[in-house]
Amino acid sequence: MTLATLIETHGYWLLAIGCLLEGETVLILAGFAAHRGYLDPVAVLAVASAAGFAGDQFYFWLGRRHGAAVLARWPALAQQTQRVQRLVTRYHEAVIIGVRFAYGLRIAGPILLGTTPVSGWRFGVFNALGAVLWAGLIGAFGWVFGHAAEALFTEIRHIEGWLLLGLAAAGVLVWWWRRSRRGRSR
Repeated sequence: MTLATLIETHGYWLLAIGCLLEGETVLILAGFAAHRGYLDPVAVLAVASAAGFAGDQFYFWLGRRHGAAVLARWPALAQQTQRVQRLVTRYHEAVIIGVRFAYGLRIAGPILLGTTPVSGWRFGVFNALGAVLWAGLIGAFGWVFGHAAEALFTEIRHIEGWLLLGLAAAGVLVWWWRRSRRGRSR
C-alpha cells in the first residue's frame, strides 16, 4: 500500500476526528495532501469546517448543561471564566469566531462560552463562520507549504512522506512545547 493510497483511503475521516479536537496539525497535513492531489481541496474545507463546527457546538452545549461541574473539575479553566465573560459581554461575535484560533482554548473556549448568556443560535451562527474561516486559513497553510516544498525540491514525490512526517513532528513538538510551558507557569 502506498502513501497516496493510505491518504486517499483514510484522509477524510482522520481529518474529521482531528478537527473535532484541536486539529491544526491534521488540517495542515490535509492541506498539503490536497496540494499533492491526494485529497480534494473543497472536500478538505468542507470536512474540516463541519467537524470543527460540530466539535465546538458539542463543547458549547457541554458548557451550557454541565458548566459548573466542568469548571469544578478543572480549576485552571475556572480561573479564566471572569475574563472570558468580560470579553463576551463586549465582543461576543469576535470571541466566538476567534476562540478557535487561540491555541489551548479550542476545547476550553466553547465550554466557557457555554457558561455565558450568549444564546445558542448566536453561538451557532458565529461558530459556523469561525469554522469556515479556520478551515480555510489553516488548510491554506498546508497548501502553501506544498507550493514551497515544490519550489525548493524539484522531485517532491520522492520525499513527500518525509515532508508529511516532518509536518506532523513539528505539530507534535509545538503541542508539547506549549503544554510544557503551560505546566511550568502554574
